[in-house]
Amino acid sequence: MGNYRWSNMLDLKLIRENPDLIKEKLKARNMKIEPVDSIIKLDLKRREFISEVEKLKGLRNNVSAEIAKIKKEGLNADEKIADMKKVSDNIKELDEKLADAENEIDNFLRDIPNLPDNSVPLGKTSDDNVQFRIWGEKASGDFKYLDHVELGKKLDILDFGIGAKISGSGFPFYRGKGAILERALINFMLDTHKSNGYTEVLMPFLVNRTSMEAAEKVPKFEEDMYRTEPDDLFAIPTAEVPIVNIHRDEIMDAKHLPVKYCGYTACFRREAGSYGKDTKGFLRVHQFNKVELINFCLPEDSYAQMEEMLNHACGILEMLNIHYRIVNVCTGDMGFAANKQYDIEVWSPAENKWLEASSVSNCTDFQSRRAMIRFKRDKKTEYVHILNGSGLATSRLYVSLIESNQTPEGKIIVPKSLQKYTNFEIID
Repeated sequence: MGNYRWSNMLDLKLIRENPDLIKEKLKARNMKIEPVDSIIKLDLKRREFISEVEKLKGLRNNVSAEIAKIKKEGLNADEKIADMKKVSDNIKELDEKLADAENEIDNFLRDIPNLPDNSVPLGKTSDDNVQFRIWGEKASGDFKYLDHVELGKKLDILDFGIGAKISGSGFPFYRGKGAILERALINFMLDTHKSNGYTEVLMPFLVNRTSMEAAEKVPKFEEDMYRTEPDDLFAIPTAEVPIVNIHRDEIMDAKHLPVKYCGYTACFRREAGSYGKDTKGFLRVHQFNKVELINFCLPEDSYAQMEEMLNHACGILEMLNIHYRIVNVCTGDMGFAANKQYDIEVWSPAENKWLEASSVSNCTDFQSRRAMIRFKRDKKTEYVHILNGSGLATSRLYVSLIESNQTPEGKIIVPKSLQKYTNFEIID
């Protein structure tokens, strides 16, 4: 972890005082509970080391004052100086033990996810997620719907073969009106979110290790990331990483919260553990485009802000007339940093199934502890709450959009809300 000194992602005091609650929450997330006992034992040692060091430092300070007085009186202080040399050696040894204990605690904490809110449904897999809102209707033409790969080839707007030739499988290539449609989606989403009070940012696509650690993406998920040598830079898996780091190590002004950002980036994910899953076209890619929403807010406002962010993401789909549903993600399927998570899924008429196009998560103070993002209120420093949401990822949205808007002849009608960005009404 280099020389950077991290804060714990979970409050150590919470673990110490509520071990049974922590274990219960970890069981709900299908996580091992043994690390909790290990952390508590190490924390006990850590506090013992701190107590011993403080006593020895107090002794050293008192005796140092005595030595100064003895020397001033012209007397011999060699014996006391020798004793203090031993005390200083003991302090150094205890400091090393303290550092080792803190590093061990940190290693355990890095593998413990955020604790689920009580409103999160219990479950082990995505099959246990709970649908609670659905909008629009499925496309219902009396013809066979071509899938997005077939449409892309027929209309010469997508070419996954060229993407594979240039980079490898999982890298899309857009052409002509297909490229314009992708750019139109991004600009439409950014303009809409700006009108909803988000500040647009354009940020680096490569970030350093400190930024990845602050956003809890490494070391735990490092095998899923693209990394450059020898610079130790990472291609971002989501714009969440650079945006969260805007305020790393800051104390924000409580009067200015919430602070809301939106930003477009390409996103890069190796997805090392995804082999064998559906890999057709956009259904699983290593590079995709996304407009991300991030909100830094007061703790008491975070759940209301989450609902607002969810509505902003869904508003995009409604303006595009995309059939979607929202699921309340269960404890076993939530993201690592999430305390509560909604997934927004769009309908693919050709695949005849739902495709995840967005996740909206309340990470509470989990990331802000890691990144040391705080605010001051009534002379007291607290951690902000951080929320993130895709507003939205374009890849699976693109699938739903072109499949749902195809004609029996295999043309694509561009939604009216996008036409001022594309400057055309149909792809043929």
